[in-house]
Amino acid sequence: MTDLIYDDATELAARIARREVSCEEVMRAFLARIDAVNPAVNAICTLLPDQALEEAKQKDEALARGVEPGPLYGLPIAIKDLAETKGIRTTYGSPLFKDHVPDFDQLFVERIKQAGAIVIGKTNTPEFGAGSHSFNKVFGVTRNPYNLERSAGGSSGGAGAALASGLLPLADGSDFGGSLRNPGSFNNVVGFRPTPGRIPRVPNSNLHEALAVMGPMGRTVTDAQLLFSVMTGPDPRDPLTLEAEGSSFLGTLKRDFKGARIAYSEDLGMLAVENSVRKVLRETPKVFESLGAHVEDAHPDLHDAEEIFLKLRASLFASRYGANYEAMKPHLKDTIIWNYEQGLGMTLADLARYTAAHAALYQRGIEFWETYDFLILPAAQLAPFPVETEWPGKIEGTKYTNYLQWMQACCAITLLGAPAISVPAGFTDEGLPVGLQIVGRPRDDRGVLQIAYAFEQATRHGERRPDL
Repeated sequence: MTDLIYDDATELAARIARREVSCEEVMRAFLARIDAVNPAVNAICTLLPDQALEEAKQKDEALARGVEPGPLYGLPIAIKDLAETKGIRTTYGSPLFKDHVPDFDQLFVERIKQAGAIVIGKTNTPEFGAGSHSFNKVFGVTRNPYNLERSAGGSSGGAGAALASGLLPLADGSDFGGSLRNPGSFNNVVGFRPTPGRIPRVPNSNLHEALAVMGPMGRTVTDAQLLFSVMTGPDPRDPLTLEAEGSSFLGTLKRDFKGARIAYSEDLGMLAVENSVRKVLRETPKVFESLGAHVEDAHPDLHDAEEIFLKLRASLFASRYGANYEAMKPHLKDTIIWNYEQGLGMTLADLARYTAAHAALYQRGIEFWETYDFLILPAAQLAPFPVETEWPGKIEGTKYTNYLQWMQACCAITLLGAPAISVPAGFTDEGLPVGLQIVGRPRDDRGVLQIAYAFEQATRHGERRPDL
C-alpha cells in the first residue's frame, strides 16, 4: 500500500494505463490510508468511499474494453471545499452551508473528471477560505502531518495535509493571498499559483478580478505540472482567460539555467521573517549558483503592497457578500466581519486610488523583470505555528493587528500578477517544513515550473515523509 500511496501521480497514472495496477487496487489503498490517518490530520472533510470504489470498478471495466485513458485516469482526488462539486456536499467551511449540495461542477472540476480522475470527496478549508489556517465550525481544524500540534496552513490546508499524509496523489487549491503557497510550505509539498487567466473561473461573479486564482498541488513539481495541464486552457466564459491550451504545458521540465538572473530576498526589505526560516532559506542561493545561475540580493519595490492588498481584498469581500451580509453576520467569524466592514467603509475614491496604486506597483514589477528572470523568497514568514492559534500575532517581535499581515510574503507577490510556486526547501531544527517561493515573469508559468523542478531535483527535500 505504501508504494501506491506515495507513488508519484504521473507514474501511478501510467501504471494504471498500462494495466499494471487496477483502479480498484489504487482506490482501496488510498481509502485504507484515509481510514488510518485522516482521523488524526482531518484533511479530508467529506468522503464518499462506496461511490469512489464503484467508479473505480467501472473504470477498470472500461479500460478492459479498450477505452483510451485520460491523463488522470483512475486517480482519486478530493476537491477543496470552496469549489462546487455536483452531488457532493460543498460547505465553504461555513455552518450556513453545512448541508449544501450543488447541482453543478466548477469548470476545473469538470476538466479533472474528463481527464479520468475520480472525485472521492472534499478537502478542508477555513471559513470561506479566509486565512492561512484551515479550521471551521463545520469540520474542525486540519493538523500538520509533520507535527500534529501545528497548523497545516491554508486556505488549501486540507489539500496540503492530504498530499503529505499520502491520502491523495494530487490536490487542487486556490490562492488569493497565498492559499496554495502557504500550505505548500507548511506541508512540504508543491503549491503552484499560476498566472491569472491560466485557469478559467467558471462560474464567476466578478469577471475582471485577477487577484484570486486556482491551481494545482502535488508532492512533486512534475505532478503539479500534470494537474495544471488538465486545469488550464481557455474558456470564453472567463474574459481574462489566456489562450494557451493545457497540452502546451506538458513535456520535460529539464532546462539549463546557466546564466539565469535570480534575485534573492529574505524579507522583501520590509517583512519580519522567523529566524528558523531565514536559517533554512539562506542555503538556497548556493543551489541555484550550482545550476549556473547568477544570484544577487534584490527585490522589486513593494513598499505599499500591504496597504494596497488589504484595501483591494476588503473591497472584494464587500462586493462578495453584499446584500446578504446582515443575515450572514451572526454566523461569520470575526476576521471575515472585519474584512467585510473594512470594505464597506471604503469610498469609490478610495477604490480608485488603490486601484491606481496597484497599477503603479505592477509597472514597477515589470521594470524589475527587465533585469531578473526569477525572484526567490520565503513562501511563509514563519514555520507552522501551534494549531490552537487562530493567526500569528507577531513574528520575531513584530506585532500584527490583523490576520493578513503575517503572510505578506505571499500577499505582496499576488499583486505582481506573476506565476509563483512553493517548493520544499528543508526543515527547521524542530523538524518543521520550510518552503521556498519562486516567482517568475508574468505568463512564464513553464519557466517557474522548470526552475522549481531543477531546485527539487538538486535538493530532494520533498522526499522526506511525515512519521504517521
